[in-house]
Amino acid sequence: MKAFVYKGPGLKALEDRPKPTIQAPGDAIVKIVKTTICGTDLHILKGDVATCAPGRILGHEGVGIVDAVGAGVTTFKVGDRVLISCISSCGKCEYCRRGMFSHCTTGGWILGNEIDGTQAEYVRTPHADTSLYPIPSGADEEALVMLSDILPTGFECGVLNGKVAPGSTLAIVGAGPIGLAALLTAQLYSPSEIIMIDLDDNRLEFARQFGATRTINSADGTAVVKVKALTDGHGVDTAIEAVGVPATFQLCQDLVAPGGIIANIGVHGRKVELHLERLWSQNIAITTRLVDTATTPMLLKTVLAKKIDPTRLITHHFKLDQILDAYDTFERAADTKALKVVIETNA
Repeated sequence: MKAFVYKGPGLKALEDRPKPTIQAPGDAIVKIVKTTICGTDLHILKGDVATCAPGRILGHEGVGIVDAVGAGVTTFKVGDRVLISCISSCGKCEYCRRGMFSHCTTGGWILGNEIDGTQAEYVRTPHADTSLYPIPSGADEEALVMLSDILPTGFECGVLNGKVAPGSTLAIVGAGPIGLAALLTAQLYSPSEIIMIDLDDNRLEFARQFGATRTINSADGTAVVKVKALTDGHGVDTAIEAVGVPATFQLCQDLVAPGGIIANIGVHGRKVELHLERLWSQNIAITTRLVDTATTPMLLKTVLAKKIDPTRLITHHFKLDQILDAYDTFERAADTKALKVVIETNA
């Protein structure tokens, strides 16, 4: 089968690989129909994710058709169309019982990280009964690809951790796909202000179309002054960091109001400064999280009811044999105006 392989920092290739096989009773083999590229994949390619070794097939998002199941799988059968969660969960260990599926002792974020992922014609998914979701008849499969990771990540790590509430003020630093996913799902809670901050005017225009009440280009260094002016000098109740670089985490520290929350979503490959000399007395909470996908069933219902339309995040389409072009397009988003790219196999 064709598969996209991480070869080491800065190195990647489309290769022929053996089709995966069942290794445990709870496994399923899924024939990929559609997948996508995540910002985390770019962090892997930079060498920021130490758990991902060279030779790994990347990708942790997708929809597909069940091709084979292990003897222990009871929920799915061959031919079922399924949504693949980016998080594999056994449902039984201590962390899964606490709803922290991302820290499952035999799962978690392993697809495209510790085991081969979804940017291929086939993928092996461990703990299939609790890590796959059936796709209802007539559902928009491209919309559901966004439910593998980006929508629950923006919602859980940003909106829920940030305790966005009716009438609250919110700043999202980073108008890339994950920041826009946080923007879409934050509107479920009716904050009074959703301020989107980025360096890219094109992405800020997307943010306005998606429901941001204000947008700020931070290139001139005046973002903090502008946000303070919009919030009676206080700052925002919730500042969501959706990039994963030191400068944006710093900006969130400058934007948050006393009693507020900094909710980190970004994948950080370098250390950042925490200015406790300023924040120690401000009643600030800082949250971190790896998505648990605990909200996927709820978000699935919300998308099917057309309360959220995640297809608005999709800007480009490619075939699997064009995946190197897809990565180039995704990496050069400022030039290509790319948000999410959908990659289709020949299923």
